[in-house]
Amino acid sequence: MSYLPPAPDALDLNLRWNNRFAILGEAFFESLSPTPLPAPYWVGTSASAARDAGWDEAWLQHPDVLHALSGNCLLLGSQPLASVYSGHQFGQWAGQLGDGRAILLGEVNGLEVQLKGAGLTPFSRMGDGRAVLRSSIREFLASEAMHGLGVPTSRALCVTGSDAPVRRETLETAAVVTRLAPSFIRFGHFEHFCHHGMPGELKTLANFVIDHHYPECRQDPRWNANPYVALLAAVTARTAEMVAHWQAVGFCHGVMNTDNMSILGLTIDYGPFQFMDAYDPGHICNHSDTSGRYAFYKQPNVAYWNLFCLGQAMMPLIEEQEHAIAALETFKDIYPRAFARRMAAKLGFDQAREAHKPLIEDILKLLAADKVDFTIFWRRLSHWVADPAAAGDSVRDLFLNRPAIDTWLLSYSELLAHTPPGLAADLMLKTNPKYVLRNHLGEQAIQAAKAKDFSVVADLLKVLERPYDEHPAHDAWAGFPPDWAAQISISCSS
Repeated sequence: MSYLPPAPDALDLNLRWNNRFAILGEAFFESLSPTPLPAPYWVGTSASAARDAGWDEAWLQHPDVLHALSGNCLLLGSQPLASVYSGHQFGQWAGQLGDGRAILLGEVNGLEVQLKGAGLTPFSRMGDGRAVLRSSIREFLASEAMHGLGVPTSRALCVTGSDAPVRRETLETAAVVTRLAPSFIRFGHFEHFCHHGMPGELKTLANFVIDHHYPECRQDPRWNANPYVALLAAVTARTAEMVAHWQAVGFCHGVMNTDNMSILGLTIDYGPFQFMDAYDPGHICNHSDTSGRYAFYKQPNVAYWNLFCLGQAMMPLIEEQEHAIAALETFKDIYPRAFARRMAAKLGFDQAREAHKPLIEDILKLLAADKVDFTIFWRRLSHWVADPAAAGDSVRDLFLNRPAIDTWLLSYSELLAHTPPGLAADLMLKTNPKYVLRNHLGEQAIQAAKAKDFSVVADLLKVLERPYDEHPAHDAWAGFPPDWAAQISISCSS
């Protein structure tokens, strides 16, 4: 292990902190300091996230910053805290939850900076406040991979590790992820103050979210000048768009509890997630989800259910039930239109039309029937449109039912004939990624990191940041998953 100098008491990076969440009041959080992580080391750093956040990317090589982002010293100007929230977990009211292992340092350049795995908080319940290396690497890579795909998401600045032991099903080692987002406020924050009989704090929270993140809700004429109805409608729209994007790239979240749903429509809390290999609408990526509540095809309906929980929590502010229902019902229009638009783009059409609907439905049925690799199919189809002669039978070879795919390709070609092939192929190659963070790729990075080889994390990050590029040196990462990938078990234990 590399020698590191002792951690400073505090580190001044000349960051301009704007700790807006900290002014909400003592009902919203507990102030505390992170628990030091012994002998930390860098596991992965995202220069892209640093640049986008306005940080000097060179800091992500400095030993003092390593200590600060491992919880061993304070960043001057930060005000560490853990927030309280509640939520529904697997459809059941779970009561008070909160940041059990995440500590918010404050806000820099409009982004909250949070350390996940930084030790015990008053909301840790029976947990230890730590995160383990495997889950931290997965969250780090997933955050940046989703950003590379264009999916709304929190970001990951870095992950640091330590040989400090952490017990899950087995003995593992500790790690800390530095997460970034405009806000980590969740549906569960609203549920907490509503269901614990704190209407004043509920209103304070809603006004805070509107003023800082949805100011247009103050002037929205569609909702009878009620900014809280407008807020519910705006969150509904963002959530619908986010989940439509998930379904279009084959992303399974795995644990869509209301406390894991962002009020900004961001993908947060990467735990038992998965990008599908073989297309299976009923795929359950979370080993802990024994009832299949969060199966892939159920994600839009779960999002809708979660939004109703948010609407219920906001009723003391909205008052009129029909207004809340009207805002929530917009999901039924926004989600299918967003999904149709994204699927049309995957097929090379710049607009979604009614004629595309049966084409989309039929290909999804064929993919499911033959368990075709989701990402590989769409990428091969993109190249087939770009140059049918060069692509040959690469698309047909994915299917057992050749007559069915031939019929589909003929129908598709007839519709595509009205679109210039070059434009269609260009759109498809920018819409259908070559690379996604498959479970086995994450596992390879994790196993190497356990042996203190962090090169796989770094190389995989570079590819996932630009998933639509070819990266010929890493073609193997775009191939079919190995047989052992099906045995990887991901659960809530991380």
